[in-house]
Amino acid sequence: MKIALAGNPNSGKTTLFNALTGSQEKVGNWAGVTIEKKFGTLKSKYNPTKEAIEIVDLPGAYSMSPFTSEESITRAFVVDEHPDVIINIVDATNLSRSLFFTTQLLDLGIPVVVALNKTDLLTRDQTVLDIKGLTNRMKCTFVKTIATKTQENGLDALIKEAMAKGGQKQATPFQVPDEALKAAQYDAKIAETQDRARYDFVKEVVRSVEKRQVENRRETMQDKVDRIVAHRWLGIPIFGAVMWLVFSVSQTHLGPFLADTFVGWIDAFYGVVEGAMGDSVSPLLSSLLLDGVIGGVGAVVGFLPLIMVLFFMLALLEDCGYMARVAVVMDRFLKRVGLSGKSIIPMVIGTGCAIPGIMATRTIKNERQRRTTAMLTPFMPCGAKLPVIALFSGAFFSDAAWVGTTMYFMGIALIIFGAMIVVRITGEKNKRTYFIMELPEYRFPSIKRATLSMLDRGKAFIIKAGTIILLCNALVQVMQTFNWQFQVVEEGMESTSILASIASPFAVLLIPLGFGAWQLAAAAITGFIAKENVVGTLAVVYGITNFIDTDALELVSGSSSVAEIMGLTSAAALAYLVFNLFTPPCFAAIGAMNAEMENKKWLFGGIAFQLGTGYVTAFIVYQVGTLLTTGSVGTGFIPGIIVVGVMIVAVIAMMRRGDRMAVPKPEAHLA
Repeated sequence: MKIALAGNPNSGKTTLFNALTGSQEKVGNWAGVTIEKKFGTLKSKYNPTKEAIEIVDLPGAYSMSPFTSEESITRAFVVDEHPDVIINIVDATNLSRSLFFTTQLLDLGIPVVVALNKTDLLTRDQTVLDIKGLTNRMKCTFVKTIATKTQENGLDALIKEAMAKGGQKQATPFQVPDEALKAAQYDAKIAETQDRARYDFVKEVVRSVEKRQVENRRETMQDKVDRIVAHRWLGIPIFGAVMWLVFSVSQTHLGPFLADTFVGWIDAFYGVVEGAMGDSVSPLLSSLLLDGVIGGVGAVVGFLPLIMVLFFMLALLEDCGYMARVAVVMDRFLKRVGLSGKSIIPMVIGTGCAIPGIMATRTIKNERQRRTTAMLTPFMPCGAKLPVIALFSGAFFSDAAWVGTTMYFMGIALIIFGAMIVVRITGEKNKRTYFIMELPEYRFPSIKRATLSMLDRGKAFIIKAGTIILLCNALVQVMQTFNWQFQVVEEGMESTSILASIASPFAVLLIPLGFGAWQLAAAAITGFIAKENVVGTLAVVYGITNFIDTDALELVSGSSSVAEIMGLTSAAALAYLVFNLFTPPCFAAIGAMNAEMENKKWLFGGIAFQLGTGYVTAFIVYQVGTLLTTGSVGTGFIPGIIVVGVMIVAVIAMMRRGDRMAVPKPEAHLA
């Protein structure tokens, strides 16, 4: 048996899917979180017959006449796959909006059971619904549900009703000739007539079954808060203060406290393995296992507590409804630079991982806006970049919360600046964009959901550390140990190693950025495989197993600080951080860009743009920072100015060509 879940965005559809199947799909307070259909098996708790029952979570849709890609997926599945029954999730607090979609589903003839979700909020809002009258008017069964609760949530009754309805013929409460839905050519006039009739019908039904004690037009406390939080000017500094608080807790206070304990366990494990190996094991094997595997991976995993605290706090912000307000605040800026308001959604999702963020761009209808957003989304610091931020924030800036906060706002600034350039290059200026978003109600965030989200992201981080990062660090250790004749490199001669010979040519290009050492270049190169590799590779090439406890550095390396070991000034360290954050993302994210752009010219152009942006930004940070701190420009200023100048001239030339493309051609006149 196949049961499809369909409903408007923000109706609790994915939450209900998770409750029925035990899955942990992403739950968000905006459209586009579910960007493709998800499949799951009904939990035995709700399946006493033990039949094979498949639950399909469809993307949120407002109409069966598709306007967005999510609605296209939903319509295609319902019309073409013919599920046995549809569970239509309806927001009980907003029937006027939800029932329009319900009437369209009922017209298809497929059995429909309506989950009247969020019914717990009706009592709070002093709203009374005549469920029996609603069932009679709509000619289908309505079941009260509260998807966020684990007990007395109505899901047993919902599934029982759905299983009973499967295979039956569905009655239709409101039938109009639906030629627009069935015709190959979409007829806007027919659709508009039908839509008006449906809205009138829904309005009349709601008027007869719903009795509200509180007037809708009255300004609520939520409205008053939104006037401040989502204010066109105050919203940005409020967002900055919130992000500073998040980084202050995760990177300065609670995170490092937990990390110290965690790193102590890693060091203890390192000592146990080292003692068990003794002197009988080959020095090469010992170095590979201890320094390459345990040391390199341990250096990355050591930042896991900081990252998980950050993930937990971001999940709380999203669950309480605040991040949806951030999307609204940023919409006005993104529209002015030629992006869709929906572009902010992939970027917010991208703070967890760039890959689902890039995939979420498929909800953007305009092709140029979709590709531009996919190209710019990786500028938002994702979870893989957090160890790099934490390392340089702690090692060079005393765990200052402003470092991480600045990186987020620098990412937003580069996105806006990049969009301005891309829209000029493509010659598509002044195209109007629309963004309709329903703001969820503020609510106390769920500690359980935030914890599950944190653990899920932490699990993904550990899996990556145990596979990609482990293999990469082991390879780095081997390449650093041998030269091209496969002879072991003697101590003090590391510059003759395979790794040094590969990284040195790239290091020359990085001299104007303040970090021309081959070790730093090697770490930046491995970062293209996975950004966490930057930390792991630095741990291997510099022989540092513990970046958290800087007091232990002197015992390992003879130096008292990471800055002394790497030979970086604070300006160069900040430039190195910027370079690794804003150059092209990991290979997996580039693969996602390729899938969403569907155009090799855009893909390679996007990678080149990301690389150029990272290089130019790092150059400016290093040279300006050095000038401010020492009174003179940094090393390699003249060559760097030449390289940056060439990049800027090339971009300006492409922008001018785009401007010419945007000029309308004169109309031809008949002689």
